[in-house]
Amino acid sequence: MRHLMRAALLLLLILPLTLTLSSCTLKATLDTTSDGLTNFLSSTTPGAWFTSEGLVKDQHKVTAFTTLNFQNLKEDMARGQGEYLISLGTLIGVPADYQAEFSALAQAKYPSLVSSDRTTPGEMLVALSRELSASPILNRLSLRN
Repeated sequence: MRHLMRAALLLLLILPLTLTLSSCTLKATLDTTSDGLTNFLSSTTPGAWFTSEGLVKDQHKVTAFTTLNFQNLKEDMARGQGEYLISLGTLIGVPADYQAEFSALAQAKYPSLVSSDRTTPGEMLVALSRELSASPILNRLSLRN
């Protein structure tokens, strides 16, 4: 019986100590995580993408549009037509009289532009830029991509 009481007393002494030490570790982990998040957010301020009027800056419009409309854009590219594909063409500077060539290129090159379900909007834009540069018709245009 005395042995059982000693074990219970030892457990009661060790348990609070263990909880106290683990809470310090948890607090340190949370502080480290929140500091990293704060540093990330402060280094990627909205001012980098937006004007003082709250509009997306010109150099980020293609990326923002593609990212926000990626699923619809992929569907239009696969079909070779659609408002999202025309809008992307317009944003990168494809003149109205070259939109048909742009849409045909997007459809023909769709398997390489969107090579898997994991293709990101940024990866698609890099592949599109490469295809536009290789196009005998569209490479002469001064496109923003």
